[in-house]
Order: sequence, then C-alpha cells, then structure tokens
Amino acid sequence: MTCKTIRIAAALLIGPDGRTLLVRKRGTQAFMQPGGKIEADEQPVHALARELEEELGLVIDTTAATYLGQFAAAAANEPGHQVVAELFRVHTDEPLEPAAEIEEVVWIDPAGDGGLILAPLTRDLILPFYRASRVPGA
Repeated sequence: MTCKTIRIAAALLIGPDGRTLLVRKRGTQAFMQPGGKIEADEQPVHALARELEEELGLVIDTTAATYLGQFAAAAANEPGHQVVAELFRVHTDEPLEPAAEIEEVVWIDPAGDGGLILAPLTRDLILPFYRASRVPGA
C-alpha cells in the first residue's frame, strides 16, 4: 500500500521566552505546529504566511521566516498519509488566538511535551530538532 503525501508549510513559532506554540485543530486530539497545506503554485513561505494569518491572526514578514528544512512523518489526523513539512522558524511576541479550524493554542517549553498528545512530526522530529538547536543559557 502506498502512502499518500500531504505537503505543508509549518512554523516553529517561538515566543520571547523560548517557548514554542502548538495548535490543535477542532475535532482532533494531537497538538502540532501551526501551518497548513501548500497550494499547487504557492511558495512554502507564502503558504505559511497565509495559514498563520488564517489560523492565528498572525501577520508575518516572510523575509523574517528562517527556513529550517524538510521534515516528514506519519500524518496525525489522516491514516495512511505522510506529512512532508517545509519548516520555518518564526519569532513573535504577539498575543495569539485560535481562529478558523484551530480549537486550541498552547505555548510549551520545548524541553518537554507539555503533557500533551503530540502529532508524530512534532513529537519525533520538530521538538527534538528545536531542543538540539538551542544554545544553553541563551
């Protein structure tokens, strides 16, 4: 059985205190990075900007989003699918509220899981990547 691929742009959204924001979509359990599907003729950073505005009311400067690489894992909410994420680091000190299909947002210390159910991409790849990239004491 072949695995279908979902291409997304996702944000490692970092607050002033180093915590990272995770979102949970309505009707689901797993928390994940904010972001969403990349349209056919869309650049990943533009998809990210569109999704962050739709989901969180956050308007970003696309030139300030740092590309971190491509990460892939089993999709949290679509059985038999793999999610391939173009990941960008975005810093913000804006207060963020869930909008569109987002039911809940939470800031967590990346050293742990916040006691939450995490999407495989977040749990297995993105949070460990962020932990490894942080400079102690910074």
